[in-house]
Amino acid sequence: MKKSFLSIAFLAVFMLTATNSQAQSWSDLLNKDNISKVVNAITGTTESIDMTGTWSYKGSAVEFESDNLLMKAGGAAAATMAENKLNEQLSKIGIKDGQMSFTFNADSTFTSTVGKKTLKGTYSYNASTKQVDLKYLKLLNLHAKVNCSSSSLELLFNSDKLLKLMAFIGSKSSSTALKTVSSLAENYDGMMLGFQLSK
Repeated sequence: MKKSFLSIAFLAVFMLTATNSQAQSWSDLLNKDNISKVVNAITGTTESIDMTGTWSYKGSAVEFESDNLLMKAGGAAAATMAENKLNEQLSKIGIKDGQMSFTFNADSTFTSTVGKKTLKGTYSYNASTKQVDLKYLKLLNLHAKVNCSSSSLELLFNSDKLLKLMAFIGSKSSSTALKTVSSLAENYDGMMLGFQLSK
């Protein structure tokens, strides 16, 4: 039984990656993250993730809630344009590469740093919804969708929540940047905005 399950898992990995037109090495195809995704898909188990550690901001992240909404917005070009615009506005309030980080501790506490500003809070991850609940003391409570691998982490927010977070943690206040992000979100209904981080 175990042997046939492993055979199915490897066959699934092969079939999932066979359609990928980009050349990849076997070590890429059979890495821990890909294997765990296939096993979880076959067994129906919910993937647990490890967010602990310090994650540094590398750029903005944009995700559409469905492929249909992405195509309606204009596809990959629209997503790239939205990411570029968001990067520009985030940098205006001090959120840029090397200037922002999140540290998630095993005891469910976290610290976010932007420039010289450091804020602390608590977090909890819901594996079934793939969302993290971030609580900054009693001042701000946010939910973010999490995309996580061993070396990268995306925190994606509904636009109104991202605006609150930008105003709260930004090292400089810029109402123009907040207005621009707000109008960007209005133009692309069903889009989630946030941060791409790496360990």
